[in-house]
Amino acid sequence: MAASSMQIGKRIALTSILVSALLAVGKIVVGSLASSTSVVADGLESAGDVIASGFVLLGFIIAARPASKKHPYGHGRYETLTGLFVGIILFLGGIGICYRSLQHVGSIHSKPAAYGLIPLLISLIAKAVLSIVKFRFGRRIHSASIIADAWNDFADIISAGAAMAALGLTLWDPGRFLAADHYGGVAVGLIVVFIGIRVAKDTSSRLADAMPGPDLLDQIRQVALSVPGTTGVEKLFARNTGLQYHVDLHLEVDPEMTVRQAHDIAHEVRFAIRRQLNWVADVLVHVEPAPGPPAFQPKQ
Repeated sequence: MAASSMQIGKRIALTSILVSALLAVGKIVVGSLASSTSVVADGLESAGDVIASGFVLLGFIIAARPASKKHPYGHGRYETLTGLFVGIILFLGGIGICYRSLQHVGSIHSKPAAYGLIPLLISLIAKAVLSIVKFRFGRRIHSASIIADAWNDFADIISAGAAMAALGLTLWDPGRFLAADHYGGVAVGLIVVFIGIRVAKDTSSRLADAMPGPDLLDQIRQVALSVPGTTGVEKLFARNTGLQYHVDLHLEVDPEMTVRQAHDIAHEVRFAIRRQLNWVADVLVHVEPAPGPPAFQPKQ
C-alpha cells in the first residue's frame, strides 16, 4: 500500500507543480498588462503554490526510502514535515501579498482592463478540480502534505473569487472603487495567512504524536477483538509516521493460558490488523491478563 500511495502522491504533486506554474505565469503577465493589483497578487500566490508542491514532491521522494537502523519506523514523517512547510509558505506568502497590495493603495492610476478577469476565472476552475482531487486522495492515503496542498488550492479558489470581486468593483465604478482592486489583494493575502495557520497547526499536531480520530481507533479495536482468544483491549495508542500509523496495543487474554498460547494470539492479532487495515504499518502487542473469571480453557 505504502509504495502505491507514494506513487499517487508524486503524480499529484507533479501535476500540481505544472498547473500552478502555468497559472502563476498567466496571472502575473495578464495582471501586469491589465494593471490589476489583485490579479498580480493572485499570480504571486500561485507562484508560491509551485514552491509548496515542490516541497510535497520532495517529501514523498524522501519518505519512500526504506526503514533503516537509524530510522526503524521509516522516513514517512518527512512527508508530514513538508505539510508543515506548506503551511509556513502560505503564512509568509500571505503577509507578502498584503504588504505588496497596500504599497500603492492611495495612488491615482488608470482603471484595470476587463480581460484581467480571464486568468482568475481559469484559475478558479483549475484549482477547484485540483483541490477536490487532492482532498480525495490525500484522505485515502492518509497524506498530511497532500491534504495541506489541497487547503492551499482551496485558498486559491477563495482568493481568486476575492480578486474577481475586487476587480469587478473597480471596473464597475472606477471613480468610487479604484482602490478596491488593491484591497482585493489584501483580502487574498489575509485568506492565505489564515489557511496557512490552519495547515501548520494540523501538521504540527501529527508531528507531535496526536492520536488519530476515534473512528480509526475503533477499527483497530474491532479487528483485535475478532481474533479468537482475545477478551479485551486495555490500552490502544497510535502514532502517525507519514502515510501510515504504528500501533501500540495492550491485549487482554485468559490469565490461565500458557505463554506460548498468549504469544500465538498476539501474533495473530498483529497480522490481522496489518492485513485488514492497510493504513497500519505495524503493531506492537503487549499481553495482559484479563480481569474476572477465565474465558479460555487450556488444552489438557
